[in-house]
Amino acid sequence: MSVASADNHRPSAALHVREILNSCSKLIIAGDPHQSENSISELVNFLEAISDAALLDPDNEDAKYNAFEVLSEVYAYLCSPSLDQEVIDSLSFELPKAVSKFASVSNGCLEIAESVINQLITMCSPRDMLSILCEALAKIVRTSAYFTPLLSGLSKVILSIRRHHYEQVKVAVPVIVNVLKVVTSETDDGDTEIEGLFDRVVGIASSIHTVCSKLALVSISLNHNKVSCQHLVSLLSRLFPYCGLSYLGLITGNDVDKMTSIVIGGAEDEDDYMSCLSDVKLGASLSVIWGHISDEVAQAAEEDLATVKDELRSSQLRRWQTVGMLKHIYSFVSLPSDLKKHAIDFLLCITDGNVSQNVDDEYIDLALYMPSLFTALQAIKMVIIYAPNTVLRKLAFDAFKRVLADIPTSHRFEILKALITNTDSSSMIAILLDLVKGEMHAESCKRISTINDEVQQTENKECWRPLLWNASVLELVELVLRPPKGGPPPLPEQGDAVLSALNLYRFVLITESTGKTNYSEVLSQNNLHKAYHEWFLPLRTLVTGLMTENRNDSDQLAVDTVCQLNPIEMVLYRCIELVEENLKPST
Repeated sequence: MSVASADNHRPSAALHVREILNSCSKLIIAGDPHQSENSISELVNFLEAISDAALLDPDNEDAKYNAFEVLSEVYAYLCSPSLDQEVIDSLSFELPKAVSKFASVSNGCLEIAESVINQLITMCSPRDMLSILCEALAKIVRTSAYFTPLLSGLSKVILSIRRHHYEQVKVAVPVIVNVLKVVTSETDDGDTEIEGLFDRVVGIASSIHTVCSKLALVSISLNHNKVSCQHLVSLLSRLFPYCGLSYLGLITGNDVDKMTSIVIGGAEDEDDYMSCLSDVKLGASLSVIWGHISDEVAQAAEEDLATVKDELRSSQLRRWQTVGMLKHIYSFVSLPSDLKKHAIDFLLCITDGNVSQNVDDEYIDLALYMPSLFTALQAIKMVIIYAPNTVLRKLAFDAFKRVLADIPTSHRFEILKALITNTDSSSMIAILLDLVKGEMHAESCKRISTINDEVQQTENKECWRPLLWNASVLELVELVLRPPKGGPPPLPEQGDAVLSALNLYRFVLITESTGKTNYSEVLSQNNLHKAYHEWFLPLRTLVTGLMTENRNDSDQLAVDTVCQLNPIEMVLYRCIELVEENLKPST
């Protein structure tokens, strides 16, 4: 069939729209702005007449077919490889609004309308298309389907923009929120088009998430542009109520888990989704912390943060979930310290005062939560070590102790042991060993108090079972005094850890010997011999040699070394004396 013959078989409306498009093209290329504007207006009016005819009489199949053919003609024209870029740019200002009105005619028209907008996005500047689409979305239209192709295009535009995502999202979010408000307030219960609309909104959220690694720079640049960051977060927070997100669900991770299960489903690319899950959890945690920082942000999310904090104080499991989510903030290296300080402050708030330490469900396996709490403590530990100022280090240490105290005693020692094993910093190991000693001291005092209870004295002497006083504490001491790599620990590099380990050993040995107990097995002859010959004598040789080498040297490094070794030498000799007192003479 010839081209002329094919044209004869086209509906007259499709032929007419082709004629108008050709006229527009000639006038635009000729550089006649007045005539070209009139021609584009004629095109828009014609398209509106076609879409209105189909919408006013939904049962008229000929009108629907006519609309589909006209829209297909527009799409085919835009796909022509010979079409001048100037023509495409001029048409892009009006076509998105005009073709979106066809979306309610039929599913076929909706698909072609989306294709027209996608073609314009492909051929035109993404920044220009963002403004054009936002202007089209600002138009008040009764039918929700009108917004669907525009929102679909908006998600693609966001992905196409290469720079300054912050400014572009800042423009788009209020428009999207307004569309959701209009649609949800005016949509009838039987409107089936609403599902497609929200599907496109989810697509926009997915696009924003795709560039979230760049948007994370908003929080990273907090110190430089805090007011602007706060404004953007307020805009994004306005989406939460429409997405069914709450501060409680975000900070505990429950909403994240629900969204993840919906998004992943049976998707083949599950690994791709899971690889960015930590980014999602970071964003969820930050959204709540921004609400903690600013009342404006919390109000935008329609949240009462005081109620959320009370909920967390009253539920130990939710508190543990929150700690597991906050670790993503503490461990994110590029976040400014000010933001981490606010996250630490939030943690202190929910662990302050009379908090519940009763697990909500007796059938829950507490061990399932321990790995997450351990990694959270690891993250807080890194804040303690690398915080740029004393205030943040102190706050982080207070939070560290609060989280540790919130863990049942039966699991607390194992977590402390794991933290020590996975720490390289001598000062941090010393702090952790001091915490172990403090926990053991508290348990020892509790035991003495129980035994001194006149009513239950006899019974409790027999049934009391220590949780922290066991052979594992000697393993911690050995880890420092006789490292896995062999030999005595390097000094003075490991001086803090060595001193703390010696003090812990001395405390355990004195407590067990004076109490006539041996829960830790520190008084067993094998362990006494091991400590004496494998830990203390090699360490004494090393310390004595270093002291002799540096004592008479006036160099500042030598002076510092002697000052650091003095307390180690004193506690070491006391430990040796205690062991010798408890060792039975060889027979």
